Amino acid sequence: MKLLPGIIFLVLCFSGCYYDKANLVYPVSTACDTTNTTYSVTVSNILSTNCYSCHSGSANAGGGIKLDSYANLKIYVTNGQLLSSINQTGAVPSMPLNSGKLSSCDINKITAWINGGSVNN
Repeated sequence: MKLLPGIIFLVLCFSGCYYDKANLVYPVSTACDTTNTTYSVTVSNILSTNCYSCHSGSANAGGGIKLDSYANLKIYVTNGQLLSSINQTGAVPSMPLNSGKLSSCDINKITAWINGGSVNN
């Protein structure tokens, strides 16, 4: 009878703790939808979040590189500097400056938009 509380305690301890395989129980979606990628919705939102703080407004900001309009951005798309910069290839300064790379999904979306003709849509 004196062992019963100890046994109950051990049963509760061991039954309350177990290790899940979190990736099976809580799967993380790794899908990156690059279909219907547009400048006005997709690309400008990514740039607004990650680039406009330095690359908009004043001509002196971000080394004078402005990306806050389609016309300004198109220059760096056409000469390949945008992709080189966000892919951090070393050919041009890596962006975002002093920060980690954009997510691979964001890079894939920008790449898909460029490969689709970088249309002002």
